[in-house]
Amino acid sequence: MKINLIPLGARFEYEGEIYTKTGPITAASEKSGQRMIPRYAVLRPVGELPPAPPPAAERQIAVDTVCAAFEVYHAVALRHVDDFARPALEAARQHFLAALTR
Repeated sequence: MKINLIPLGARFEYEGEIYTKTGPITAASEKSGQRMIPRYAVLRPVGELPPAPPPAAERQIAVDTVCAAFEVYHAVALRHVDDFARPALEAARQHFLAALTR
């Protein structure tokens, strides 16, 4: 098992020593303290792995809210571009708005 598949706080064996995962690629051992665990290392879980946290709920935002915020952004962007860039910026705006209605 790889380090990225082990949840924080879970215990595993690596190179004959028992570690507790403390970060994305770090673990602590009672004998040798903190250590970086290479992503390529093959680890053996000790005991049961704690359950993975539930996935975060998807956030829904109303299209009108997104459009209003984007129009404020677009107005500011227009003040910072020269006349040469305005057509490209307007084309990008139209593309963005069209993508919201698909």
